[in-house]
Amino acid sequence: MPKKVVITGMGAVTPLANQVRDTWKGLTSGASGVGHITIFDASTFPTNIAGEVKNFDFKKWTSRAKDYSYLGRNSFFALEAADEAMKDAGLSASKMTDTRRFGVYFGAGDGGFDFLNYAPVVAKAIMGEEQTVNSKVYFDESVRQFKPQALLEQEPCQVIYHLSEEFGAKGPVLNCLTACAASSQAIGEASELIRGGKVDIMMAGGTHSMIHPLGVAGFNLLTALSTRNDAPTKASRPFDKTRDGFVLSEGAGVVILEEYEHAKKRGAKIYAELCGYGVSADAFRLTDPHPQGRGAVQAMRTALANAGMKPKDIHTINAHGTSTELNDQIETQAIKLVFGGEANKIPVSSIKSMLGHMIAAAGVVELIASVLTIQNNLIPPTINYENPDEFCDLDYVPNTAREARTDTVLSNSFGFGGQNVALIVKRM
Repeated sequence: MPKKVVITGMGAVTPLANQVRDTWKGLTSGASGVGHITIFDASTFPTNIAGEVKNFDFKKWTSRAKDYSYLGRNSFFALEAADEAMKDAGLSASKMTDTRRFGVYFGAGDGGFDFLNYAPVVAKAIMGEEQTVNSKVYFDESVRQFKPQALLEQEPCQVIYHLSEEFGAKGPVLNCLTACAASSQAIGEASELIRGGKVDIMMAGGTHSMIHPLGVAGFNLLTALSTRNDAPTKASRPFDKTRDGFVLSEGAGVVILEEYEHAKKRGAKIYAELCGYGVSADAFRLTDPHPQGRGAVQAMRTALANAGMKPKDIHTINAHGTSTELNDQIETQAIKLVFGGEANKIPVSSIKSMLGHMIAAAGVVELIASVLTIQNNLIPPTINYENPDEFCDLDYVPNTAREARTDTVLSNSFGFGGQNVALIVKRM
């Protein structure tokens, strides 16, 4: 008999705030965390806006361990979110009877790419009209410019190393980087380890920071980003007819997943049950979802079956809702295919309208918002919804949060490469 999985702790670092409470306050008030890029000079880029994390206390972590001075932004954000989640759950390694049954599953993307040092190294190593690379100059400049610890931070797997060491997790420690579906997939896979009785507690979530020249330029080349530079807070507008791309953001989120009897035995506060998980692949194209949304449909239907639910049992959908033309249209179509006649009755909300797209960290923060929707019977809005689109014709909770009894939420995450994840949480 599969074991029941519950959420007992949550932590978040987002463009709105550096903890869950104030992030939720911002989401339900319709605030935007998007502004002009300050991390580097992006004034000449087609897009110079993003959702940056603000007022983050890096010294809190660099003062704890000497090696932490080399950490990438993604690692700092993950540590902070994990610290909040562990405290929220009332957990520490010293309080656990067996830390071998405590693991980490993360969707960690990059955040340690040292562009400011890397660019001069490359510039000095490139020679002649043929633009060949002088290997000796490249190596010598790299030795002079970089510290080995800083280079290691370019590897996303470094994040789970820091988390396991800092919080004493000696069970399975895993990372998956399935683009924008990463943290949702990490949560789903972590829940399967608990359901199968392999662990009692999993720290799950994601972190990412791509607000650097290569990250912004790359998404600009894909024509995926909004260029509404003159109105940053209006740029992310999921399901709106005038949407012109997503807003790149950064941050981290963590949920503590726990086997229900284990949580009950220690008297833990239980936020919700994670009862459904569905995952699929489009097997279609790198950057575009399947035109009929077949992967999204499969993920949602699998999550419903996994939860033992019917479409009418879902009260709210936390949409992937990126603010790109194809995603929003195809997600709408997929919801209609899965929910049929119920689709028009279900509120569909996209918090990316306020946070922007946190890439690998997006799904976990959206799951946290889903849990808080249940806790507060309050659905966050989709802000900047001003011009209805005939191809996006569901109830998107426009512009203002809505009070509504909510016992179940389905949260979608769809990634580049056609990865699709749907998670379902319900009131305990």
